[in-house]
Amino acid sequence: MSRIEHKFKELKARDKKALIPYITGGYPTLDACEKLIELFAANGADIVEIGIPYSDPLADGPTIQRASEAVLSSGVDVEDIFKMVANLRKKTDIPLVFMTYYNVIYCYGEKKFAEKAISIGIDGVIVPDLPPEEAASWCKVATVNSLDTIFLVAPTSDDERIEKIVSASSGFIYCVSLTGVTGARDNLPMELSSFMRRVRSQTDKPLAVGFGISSTEVAKKVSKLADGIIIGSALIDLIEDSGIEYDKIGKFIRDIKKTIGG
Repeated sequence: MSRIEHKFKELKARDKKALIPYITGGYPTLDACEKLIELFAANGADIVEIGIPYSDPLADGPTIQRASEAVLSSGVDVEDIFKMVANLRKKTDIPLVFMTYYNVIYCYGEKKFAEKAISIGIDGVIVPDLPPEEAASWCKVATVNSLDTIFLVAPTSDDERIEKIVSASSGFIYCVSLTGVTGARDNLPMELSSFMRRVRSQTDKPLAVGFGISSTEVAKKVSKLADGIIIGSALIDLIEDSGIEYDKIGKFIRDIKKTIGG
């Protein structure tokens, strides 16, 4: 059982939901990013998603695009992110997930990337532009290295495609709450509940919802439909707006966790 699977099993036994904050790796600086991830863990996060900055992030909205551009402009590269995670792993055993685009993995080399990720303590990888139909070689090396591959399923997916995605995924299923790109929103589609029922009918694997979760109110509604929530753009907005006020950011994490059943 992977560290991610164990975390969801542990939470389910206590009737709790997973809080999965996202941060762009190296944002706003490598040192600050490392401290923020430690802060997330200390204030109730269950899993942390770390984005590897990429120049053409198709699934990301303006907030995460800005963060990625800032990190890339500062000269931070994949190896720097790896070093940060390796150092972080010495201080926390929280499950860690990379979110990256396939070109990053392809250029690094699938086998080399998977081996490196597991060696530094990464537990899973999300690749939003890699569909299951094209992921056989990646899934093979990921499985050999005991690395979870978390696929995304969208509201536009029909039942046949949902079946393919949930079968290929390990760790958890990333349920995209709406069509379009990431970004904080005040409300989520009314169709979300029916979408989640369709996915749940095909799998017992944990379901985590991301895209658009911006507040405790939205998080509470979504947590009733899923095993976990992923919050990214709203958190990065807070980091950007607060000038890295650690107390304020820690309180935000605690409030979300309490709202969803901490």
